[in-house]
Amino acid sequence: MAELSRITVEPREPLAAEVSRRLIDYLMSGEVQPGDRIPSERQLTEMLGVNRPTVREAIKSLGFLGLLEIRQSSGTYFRGSDSDVLYRLFELGLVLGERGAKDMVQARAELEIVVAGLAAEARDDAGVDLLRARLAVMRECPDDEFAEADTAFHAALAELSGNSVLRDMLKGMRAMIQRGWVERTGAVRSREVAYADHVPIFEAVEKGDTPGARAAMAQHMEGASRRLMEALDRRTAD
Repeated sequence: MAELSRITVEPREPLAAEVSRRLIDYLMSGEVQPGDRIPSERQLTEMLGVNRPTVREAIKSLGFLGLLEIRQSSGTYFRGSDSDVLYRLFELGLVLGERGAKDMVQARAELEIVVAGLAAEARDDAGVDLLRARLAVMRECPDDEFAEADTAFHAALAELSGNSVLRDMLKGMRAMIQRGWVERTGAVRSREVAYADHVPIFEAVEKGDTPGARAAMAQHMEGASRRLMEALDRRTAD
């Protein structure tokens, strides 16, 4: 059984929500694998130093979200997580504290750079044409559709890369970042700057310039990640 000793609960309200957050940290730590049984309610009560009804409420909440499976007379099991579960947790503020959010932004940036390089390597006429069209939409669409057009450009790039795993991982990350906190903080650059960032990415992919595509995406991600971190810092301070 994975160790849970590192989880301690401070006396704050609401206690069940705090227990839920601590359990999520534990489940996402890598110590527990999908299908593993987690400690019993009694064990969690002792480990966390809280009462049993609080632990039971937290477990039920995580079961409702799809993170845990409660089996009568057998125990409670970690079901694993997918992007939909993670988004719901993010939406409810139960996961991705300050450190996790920064890790998410960093991971997204690194994967986007990898995908840009792969897209340059794997480019074909159809893929380049689609990417050109997506860039044109970014340039011409109304302001209230720009965020969607930006996401569509990155999605086309990931599709062109030919790596379905990276494509799907990035799709989930973008949705979580966009819906989870960009829409709430307005952490975006000006439209002109955002569009200009994407032009060298497209040009490098079109030419099959792998180092150039990676460098252009790295520059784009540096600015985007910095703004997201600034927004997170403001949100944390509030």
